[in-house]
Amino acid sequence: MQIPAFAALCFLPFVLPLCLYTVFTDMRDMRIKNHAVVALFAVYAVIGLFVLPLDIYLWRYVALIVVLVLGIAFNMAGVLGAGDAKFAAAAAPFVHIGDLRFLMALFAANLLAAFVAPRLAKRTPLRRLAPHWHSWEAGSKFPMGLALGGTLAIYLGLGLFYGA
Repeated sequence: MQIPAFAALCFLPFVLPLCLYTVFTDMRDMRIKNHAVVALFAVYAVIGLFVLPLDIYLWRYVALIVVLVLGIAFNMAGVLGAGDAKFAAAAAPFVHIGDLRFLMALFAANLLAAFVAPRLAKRTPLRRLAPHWHSWEAGSKFPMGLALGGTLAIYLGLGLFYGA
């Protein structure tokens, strides 16, 4: 992995709770909350300034813009929700460009798990722990925040041990 281990170490304590909160709210309400996205952006804006070289720090804002534009296009096409697009854009600066292929594979695995896991869990006693979650009855939709938040958290966690 190309992400500096020090950067992963500094980002993870702030990003992990936001990822878990995003997973929770998306499972419960089928919505990614704007304040979670803003907080994720703020973590990068503040912590990134101290842990990344200035040129890399600034270039990663380009990744945010590119992912946001693509997310808006996908949202307009009905492929994903607006919250998903905003979360992906806010998460983009945390990813080292050299890890993009790895991240895509990790996201694919998380996407599959996010599609299958709620459908299986709603048929088990686990459903009784949260009977009013909207994700149980989402039909053809599924909580993309589960895949997005999980991917970012796992990526930074792996960056601690396998980062440059």
